[in-house]
Amino acid sequence: MGGLTGGDPSLLRRINSAVVLHALRATDCATLTEITRVTGLSRPTVEGVVEGLIEAGLVVETAADDGMARRQGRPARRFRFRAEAGHLLGLEIGPHRVAALLADLDGRVIGAQAKDVEESATADERLERLRTAVAELLRRAGVARGSLRAVGAATPGIVEADGTVRLGTALPEWTGLPLGERLRRSFKCPVLVENDANAAAVAEHWKGAATESDDVVFVLAGLSPGAGALIGGRLHRGYGGAAGEIGALHLLGRDVTPETLLSTTDQPLHPLDEQAVAKVFAEARDGDQRARAAVERFIQRLVHDVAALVLALDPELVVIGGWAAGLDGVLEPLRRELARYCLRPPRVTLSLLGEAAVATGALRLALDHVEEQLFAVEGATARR
Repeated sequence: MGGLTGGDPSLLRRINSAVVLHALRATDCATLTEITRVTGLSRPTVEGVVEGLIEAGLVVETAADDGMARRQGRPARRFRFRAEAGHLLGLEIGPHRVAALLADLDGRVIGAQAKDVEESATADERLERLRTAVAELLRRAGVARGSLRAVGAATPGIVEADGTVRLGTALPEWTGLPLGERLRRSFKCPVLVENDANAAAVAEHWKGAATESDDVVFVLAGLSPGAGALIGGRLHRGYGGAAGEIGALHLLGRDVTPETLLSTTDQPLHPLDEQAVAKVFAEARDGDQRARAAVERFIQRLVHDVAALVLALDPELVVIGGWAAGLDGVLEPLRRELARYCLRPPRVTLSLLGEAAVATGALRLALDHVEEQLFAVEGATARR
């Protein structure tokens, strides 16, 4: 932006609008004098920008406090960012449920809806279940579909940049599904699709256990674990969106699948049969020796998978989520093994967001998109 001159009035207006809007969004409300002081812009420039933002529906003048008006005469005009000027959706599409979060333009959640879905459901059935959940959520919140500015969606699988699921073994008919295209038919706004573990990593960095760390590995632990990584605070997707697929590590010279590791019989568990998995862990807690041995095998494999990713990325923090976050004693074995393998072991903690992590991360992706539009020239030097 260093080459801006007086001959760029349109771009200059966008820069000043972004600067003023950013200042208003950072506070409950502000006077023109306060905005002028914070932004460094001239008073006439601020007045013109604020009027333009009011016309655009992004800013509104707030009513004066009656008590203040009586004490001080006519009070200074105060303005605020209209977070209600638009809305965002964060969607989770999983093996056993679909979920939606609705938020305003500040990212404040104003509604949530979840629905169970059969693991054997077809792609069409699963997406119809999601559409029903969204429709109920919008109706209950009194929000028109046209108010949506962006939608984020998170799903298991390797996701291409255009929202196509290149590989998705956890859900029937998911591999090759043009998920982004299918979702865009339901919305008149941008739709962003991301892997579920990646979305959960973003969520923990935003509102969960990783708010103070920029180099983070989030492990969405299950029979086939996945992971998302933030490097320098930015999501690392890899060249083709497949970064963090640690569930495939058993293919590297390991014949025993996670479903077999956790089995207490001669038959492997079904990868999506959460009730069977829960039964094994319950039996282990009750002292069943075969179940305890199965859980120990499973935790050991999980620890080695996580250690491989930690060795490659050297994160400050590892966050464990998914249903394995509820395992008794999962943190200590993980810390112990990481101390053995890593020159500088990371901190290890459990997710603070629980089952809301994936949808929350999808919501953050939608918010990021809107913020890029609102503040596309943020950081450029504003002209006085």
